[in-house]
Parts: sequence; C-alpha cells; structure tokens
Amino acid sequence: MKAFRSLRILISTSRTATTPRCKPHLPHTFLRRFYSAQPNLDEPTGDSVFDSSQYSIPYSSKKQKQPNWDKGYRERVQRELFPEEKGKSKSPEEDSSEDESVDRSRILAKALLEAALDSADDELGEGEVREEDQKSLNVGIIGPPNAGKSSLTNFMVGTKVAAASRKTNTTTHEVLGVLTKGDTQVCFFDTPGLMLKKSGYGYKDIKARVQNAWTSVDLFDVLIVMFDVHRHLTCPDSRVVRLITYMGEEANPKQKRILCMNKVDLVEKKKDLLKVAEEFQDLPAYERYFMISGLKGSGVKDLSQYLMDQAVKKPWEEDPFTMSEEVMKNISLEVVRERLLDHVHQEVPYGVEHRLVDWREQRDGSLRIEQHLITPKLSQRKILVGKGGAKIGRIGIEANEELRRIMNRKVHLILKVLLK
Repeated sequence: MKAFRSLRILISTSRTATTPRCKPHLPHTFLRRFYSAQPNLDEPTGDSVFDSSQYSIPYSSKKQKQPNWDKGYRERVQRELFPEEKGKSKSPEEDSSEDESVDRSRILAKALLEAALDSADDELGEGEVREEDQKSLNVGIIGPPNAGKSSLTNFMVGTKVAAASRKTNTTTHEVLGVLTKGDTQVCFFDTPGLMLKKSGYGYKDIKARVQNAWTSVDLFDVLIVMFDVHRHLTCPDSRVVRLITYMGEEANPKQKRILCMNKVDLVEKKKDLLKVAEEFQDLPAYERYFMISGLKGSGVKDLSQYLMDQAVKKPWEEDPFTMSEEVMKNISLEVVRERLLDHVHQEVPYGVEHRLVDWREQRDGSLRIEQHLITPKLSQRKILVGKGGAKIGRIGIEANEELRRIMNRKVHLILKVLLK
C-alpha cells in the first residue's frame, strides 16, 4: 500500500507541475497512431485508393541486355592496333602464350581509354549528327477546342505525349512532342484550345493556361492554325471563323503560318473541301493549306515533309534517343487524365486537381508512380471513386497498361482520391 501511495503522489506532482522546460518529442498524433486502436483518418483508405500491385496485370516485354562498351571504340582499336589480324583466327601457339595475352590486354585497355578521352567527331554512333550539321524547328499548334491538335501531335511524334479525348478543353497546358529524322529535329508544342469573342481579341479567361497560349503564339518558327473542317461544314461556328481570320490577316515576317483542315476523313463529299479552301484563300498570312486527318494520318506525310524543309541550321534542343524525366512525368499525367475524361463525365473531371506526388525508380528496374486526384466536393469524390472503388480501379488499370506499353517497363501506379 505504501508503494501505491508513493506512486500516486509522484503522478499527481507531475500533473500539477508548472510549464515544462522542454517540449515533448512525440506529438499526440504519433502516440495515437502507435498506442491506440483508432484508425488514422488523415490518409485515404479503402475504395478511394487504387494500387496496381493488387491487380494481376500481365507484362510480357523482355528487357534487352545492352553492351557496356562502345562498338565504335572497339572497332577503332582493332583497326589501328591489329590491322594484320583482321578477319583471321588465332593460332594455337598464340593462345598458349600467357605473357603475350597479358600484354595484349594491357595495350587494348590503354587504347580504349585514349579513344574514350579523344574527340569522337570522326566516328559518330548510329543516329548521331555533328552539331554543326544539325537542323531544328519549333512548331506551335493552335486552334479552337476539340480541333484535333493533340491527336496530330501524338501521330507526328509516334507515341502518346498529350491526352486526346472527345471532350472539349482536354489539353490544360502546353505539351511538348519531339520528332527527329536524319539531321532534322522538329519540336511540336500542343496548346490549349483558343477562342475569340466578337471584338476580335482573346477571351479574358481567368485561367493562366489560355493566357500563356496567347503570349507564346509569336515565339514559334512555324505556326499551325487547325480547325475541324467537318464541323465547319455541318454546323459552322462564327468564333472559329473569326479566329482563322484574325490569325491570317496580318503576316509575321519572323514566322510562317499554315492552315490545316483536320478530320477530312469524316467528310463524305470531298468537293466540299475545295469550297472551304476558297473561303480562306484571300488571307495573306497563310503560306500553305493542308487537308489532313490527325487521327488516321492521311495527308500528314506532306505536312511533315514541309516542316522538315523549313528547318534551319541550329543545334538540337532535345535528346533524340532518350526521353527526359520531366517528359515522362508529363506523359504519366496525360495518360491518367485521358482515362479520367473517358470514364467521368459532365463537369466533374474539369474540377479535379491532378498532382504527381511520387516518382521513383525501383531496384528491379520498375517505376513507382503515385498521383493524387483532389476533388472540391464530397459528392464528386464519390462519383470519381465509384461503387466499391470500381471507377477509380478501372481508370488505374487502363492507365497502368498504357504506361507500360509507352515506357516499355513495369510500372507500379497508385491513384488516391482526396477531398480538398
């Protein structure tokens, strides 16, 4: 009993003590997490989280082994040091001599080191071009919403770099796509949809993405003004006509502008395309007119050749062989956004705040991507999650499969739906 009394006195004195000299090292939330059975409500759990590791998604691509030495250096050493033995097999006497093999390996290692340190301008690898021979061109693609700008960019580049959907205003920011062919590199800049009001000037949109698109119009070497010719024939929009006229009235001496009539595959009577071309033929700013289908590729070959001919001698701005990490991050966001627009309708996908939270390469060569979808309302969060997490699960599975095809590696995608 005396022991219990003394323990009770010590506890009471510790509670009635004055302000502590130092703050406790562990917060209350930390103690609650580790010493309580209550769930942590700060982090989303259950149906609002999609984790690709919980689904069996087949992955069949095989990782090819890359050599750890340069073939150009190896051929150069063999040609300079052992020209007499080119195409000849070793004799048994040389194989039995250990001293000669050691000396030969030392000479080979020294020559490889000198070749690596020496300038390799005279021996370029496959696909490499000298900097003084490189040509480059920056192409901007503008037009009204849902004109097919993203589809054309994806077709030109050869892979998905921008989200393409039937819904309007799919592109929310400027997207970069790079096409490298021979000694020429063309950089395509896909911009958000633009419109004009009756006065002829751009809409005063609060969103900075449209303002940035207007300010960057004069910065490109070639500007492609694109519109949906099928919609123009069936239900013409005066705002689209004003945009085409506004961009074609005044020519820019530092920029070439071309007019592209997209979605010609939907037009049944091809003679109607000539009428549309005659409607805008008096605009002096447009140097050429192209009739294309950005989705199926008809007419894109002529457009690509025209852009190649307009390139000027200038060093390449992007690596033609590998995609940078920033480009791959942007592709992952665009792929998820495209699936979001396909499965969620009305105003819900436009109010979602999309964030890339984690991008990490694992030891086994796979890629871990975590993205958060933040909704302003609880009702929108329930719509995005779906019954039992069915909708966010379907979005995650389709996006994960496409990311694996694009990046040619195993991808671990995590999507979390949060409330703002």
